[in-house]
Amino acid sequence: MRKTLVDTLASIVFFTTVAALTELFIAGMEPREVLVTRLVMIPIMIATGRPYGAYRDWFFARTGPTVGWSRTLIDILAFITFQLPVYGVTLAAAGASAAEIATLLPTTALMMILLSRPFGAYLDWARRVFGT
Repeated sequence: MRKTLVDTLASIVFFTTVAALTELFIAGMEPREVLVTRLVMIPIMIATGRPYGAYRDWFFARTGPTVGWSRTLIDILAFITFQLPVYGVTLAAAGASAAEIATLLPTTALMMILLSRPFGAYLDWARRVFGT
């Protein structure tokens, strides 16, 4: 139960912060729009926080990375293979067309590559701090 709480809260804190800053300063969304978007995303992060943490743990156990570059590579692979399909399903459920999804997924994959290791390091840190 403790790992579920830590993984879920880490996901919510990290991605709410990163996404809100991106939506405000890169996309130029209004603060109210950002708030609504972030609130809508919380149930998705609650549903995927621990499953992703468990998947990442399994991925790391199977591959056994030992150095920084290999940990980065495994974080990227784990993140993309778990989160990109989740994002695709979320887009489809939100009513995005196949063309929109096909446009968004490669762009999102690039962002995921950039965020995967920072999130993995943050998740590891949160687990250490909370003893999980």
